[in-house]
Amino acid sequence: MYLLGEQPAYADQLINRLQSIPTQLLEGLTPCGDALQLERAEDLAQELPENQLFIIENGLLHASVDDRPLFYLQEGDLVGLRQGIDLPSCRYSSEESLSLIPYSRSEVFKHIYVSEPRQELFIQYLIGHTALLSDALARLKQPEIRPATGFQHFAAGEELIQQGDAADHVFIIIEGHATAYVDGHKVGDVQKDEIFGAMAVFTREKRSATVLADEPCTVMVIPKEQFLSLMQSNPRIAHSLIESMARRIDLLNKEVTQLRLPETA
Repeated sequence: MYLLGEQPAYADQLINRLQSIPTQLLEGLTPCGDALQLERAEDLAQELPENQLFIIENGLLHASVDDRPLFYLQEGDLVGLRQGIDLPSCRYSSEESLSLIPYSRSEVFKHIYVSEPRQELFIQYLIGHTALLSDALARLKQPEIRPATGFQHFAAGEELIQQGDAADHVFIIIEGHATAYVDGHKVGDVQKDEIFGAMAVFTREKRSATVLADEPCTVMVIPKEQFLSLMQSNPRIAHSLIESMARRIDLLNKEVTQLRLPETA
């Protein structure tokens, strides 16, 4: 396996070592059939049976996740470990002819597990690939959305944020419960896993409410610039924020309705 793009300094040596492992794992095991010959492959998973693993004899396979090319496999690499397992999709394709030598999946694993040296080699193979992919992920991640969060702890009755303060951070309650007040009047609850403090970040205004801890609270503190980047890159955060705001609007509508009832009685 070779990663696309710039390689870290250690990669070549690790890749060369990993490249030699599959043939060592399968040494002494007979293929379960003739080599599979393919002129080209748009999605190799559609061509391969789930009960077999393959060694690439000739050719090159490109691996993509969500149509984003990440790495390629070449001669000597093992193909098919993901087959039959419910994992995020990884599409293997090739624009040239391929020759794949098939082995029974169950026989391969039996062959590996009866030998401690082969077990150790297999673990090295899996861990090595994981290390390479983790490195690729670290280099693909945008620097501005790398974790810069912190955690703060508040005692019951302590202020999490104060009305009128500058809005430099967004908060998420990890543990505990808090209450929001405007000019001393309760306007809502802040529950566990709820995002709060985001409205002032969006409007660039001062804090519109004070939030007090009802009980001991642990709060994740996210700098506003990082939060805005996360909003763009992670739709789930935006969805959670919309849910939170919708719930607060609903609570405020109910409170307004209750206040008007005596006037119409």
